[in-house]
Amino acid sequence: MKNFTKYEKQYFLPPEIDLSWLKKEHPTKAPTWCSVDLRDGNQALIIPMSLEEKLEFYKMLVKIGFKEIEVGFPAASDTEFAFLRRLVEDDLIPDDVTVQVLTQAREHIIKKTFEALDGVKNAIVHVYNSTSVPQREQVFHKSKEEVKEIAVEGANLLAELTAKAGADYRFEYSPESFTGTEPEYALEVCNAVLDVWQPKPERPAIINIPVTVQLSMPHVYGMQVAYISQNLKYRDAVRLSLHPHNDRGCGVADSELGILAGAERIEGTLFGNGERTGNADIVTLAMNLFALGVDPELDFSNMPELVELYERVTRMSVHARQPYAGELVFAAFSGSHQDAIAKGMKWREEKQPKFWNVPYLYIDPKDVGREYDGDVIRINSQSGKGGVGYLLEQKFGLDLPKKMREDLSYFVKGVSDRGHKELLPEEVHELFQKEYVNVDAPVRLVDFLLRKAPDGIRAGEVHMEIEGKPVTYQARGNGRLDAISNALQENLGISYKNLTYSEHALEIGSTSRAMAYIGITAENGKVTWGAGMDTDIITASAMALVSAINRMKAGK
Repeated sequence: MKNFTKYEKQYFLPPEIDLSWLKKEHPTKAPTWCSVDLRDGNQALIIPMSLEEKLEFYKMLVKIGFKEIEVGFPAASDTEFAFLRRLVEDDLIPDDVTVQVLTQAREHIIKKTFEALDGVKNAIVHVYNSTSVPQREQVFHKSKEEVKEIAVEGANLLAELTAKAGADYRFEYSPESFTGTEPEYALEVCNAVLDVWQPKPERPAIINIPVTVQLSMPHVYGMQVAYISQNLKYRDAVRLSLHPHNDRGCGVADSELGILAGAERIEGTLFGNGERTGNADIVTLAMNLFALGVDPELDFSNMPELVELYERVTRMSVHARQPYAGELVFAAFSGSHQDAIAKGMKWREEKQPKFWNVPYLYIDPKDVGREYDGDVIRINSQSGKGGVGYLLEQKFGLDLPKKMREDLSYFVKGVSDRGHKELLPEEVHELFQKEYVNVDAPVRLVDFLLRKAPDGIRAGEVHMEIEGKPVTYQARGNGRLDAISNALQENLGISYKNLTYSEHALEIGSTSRAMAYIGITAENGKVTWGAGMDTDIITASAMALVSAINRMKAGK
């Protein structure tokens, strides 16, 4: 790409640079969150939400815990105006929720906005005008003083109309296109607005520093925010807010550095929806705090439900790799990852149940409404024994021996590879049952009767079907399984050694079933595995042995 030389630095460093805020590791409390999904997010949709869809989205935002919600630009469209009136007339604004409306610093737009606010108890009126060099020179053709006067006139009108309405509305001002504005000039405009409003700690004003277009790396924005924070008038009566867009893909980073630099409030959207490349993603920001042990004061414990509603009413999609919310963000297909996760989960359960520190899983998926067996361990041709074994154990209660897990994983990977698809947990379980459990052809165990002699030897009969024909074998051995094994080797003309055996109860209760796993080693050293399931553990063991023999005869 040869045209890079036409791009110059479009941002301005503050006249005073303070980096002391960078020494903080992370915030110790959540900022005030203001959702702008219903305005900024909605105006970015190809098909804006209908009034009913906006109502459903709004109710979800209240349920999640947002205390400040920007409900629209009521002077911009009839739908936005009608939506706010619907909230008022249907008494849908809880006492602890403040609705925010946006207006340009233009008289007729501000007056229309106040008409929409009639009857609202708690409101923030957010006024803005653009202050950047390109906007001043190219769009408005106005001087710095003239642009500042627009902001001051808007601030005065807000104060006058609020007093006339007898309301107690709070005010917010944004120097739009801040990132292309000289920070000292943006500060001058903000302080001029504050001089009009004369905010007090009991009724603070909001100064919002928008990243209307990202023009710098996040640390530069942090320095700009720190400069504004340290030099604002009435600082104890001002809540410093951020509204980062995402042109450089740094909306979350800008927000996090801006909070460290002194901001106390974030305007953003769920999943980062918004104009161009979107806004700061509040889900990611809040969950990042959560994962650092800080209460985000928002409830994302049912992420699948939230994603479903969001995608339905916005007609947008949440990417499969979207942090915390995407379908695949907890999924591990790699065998080594699956093995580490399985071991980590077991270690945590046994050693450290109160704290989360599991390999490859930044947070506990259950905290956002996801499940381990379907969301974390995912099976395809890249999967390993750890993942397959963990999935069968967690979802179906099957505790396979380590070597059998490895054998099964190769079989499952082969099926996935040939089918070029992921296998669901139920499909893996079905493959295991069909391939390993109670395999009864060509040899089928019918029954056995073994008595214990005074010397401890077990002896009796083993009733079998060989390719459908009934036969009875005499059996003798140190135990019942040994006796059956001896009888089968002697009469079937087969030979194996190093019989490996394990068992466990599959269910608890009088009708519980038992699982048995047996591995037999052929003369050439190849190990073949089989499994048996029955209400009687000895019968399950015998069936596991027969399963292994049948699989060995089939060359598996």
